[in-house]
Amino acid sequence: MIQVSNLSFSYYGSERAVLNKINISVKKGEIVLIVGHSGSGKSTLLRAINGLIPHQHGGEYSGEVIVDGMKVSESSMSNLATKVGYIFQNPENQIFMFSVERDIAFGLENLGVAQEEMRERVDWALELLQIKHLALRAPHELSDGQKQRVAIAGVIAMKPKILILDEPTSLLDPFTAKTLVELVKNLRSTLGITVLIVEHRLDLVAKICDRIVVMDKGGIVLSGSPKEVLSDPNVSVHGVTEPTIVKLAKSLSLGGSNIPVDPEELRDSLGQIRTNRVS
Repeated sequence: MIQVSNLSFSYYGSERAVLNKINISVKKGEIVLIVGHSGSGKSTLLRAINGLIPHQHGGEYSGEVIVDGMKVSESSMSNLATKVGYIFQNPENQIFMFSVERDIAFGLENLGVAQEEMRERVDWALELLQIKHLALRAPHELSDGQKQRVAIAGVIAMKPKILILDEPTSLLDPFTAKTLVELVKNLRSTLGITVLIVEHRLDLVAKICDRIVVMDKGGIVLSGSPKEVLSDPNVSVHGVTEPTIVKLAKSLSLGGSNIPVDPEELRDSLGQIRTNRVS
């Protein structure tokens, strides 16, 4: 679904490359979590996948990004918008109409979708995101969690094959953030959509992703399953805040390369230790 080959990029006026020979491929239906220090190139990589780079943000660009068979540097933003949906860190950056349903319809209007189909897609997205009761509400009346759902609904209504989320829980309280993460998991299950997430709350996201990619100084330094990456003894050096469960498991020398990443796995590991000691 996504193939990035030898991608390097530096913004005009910058003395260093923000991305340095990035190579990564993402399969259809994968949930990939991208983590690392602030300034490591995470958000820039996302922008290169959805076309904001090089079409909106200029700079020195080399390499190749292919999304569902389309070469990003040679494709229009309107064509890319049918493939890749982007959710910004602050949902207020992408909801600005007078009502929720008009906000969801905005992208479809720009794509020239027929009126009858537009109505069907808006109703479908409202139902899927469980916000039908908010259809006529003004966005400024909504909570942060509701605004995030509206932003996602507006993107999902365009039926992209790839969903990109850049720090989606940063403005949310823990309960709402957990609800959003479960929503993303359900969207993958329901729609078979491919998901890329930049997120620092690994306690929430590690258990739903298929792969973690760690970036540092514009390059990829670690990539693998959550267990593989989080069991690496040097993972925290690259700006990764280990989930509390992982820290506890490491302090108890549990799991090794099969380290627990959620409470249920930790419980099972402790139960196995107890069983072994009894036997």
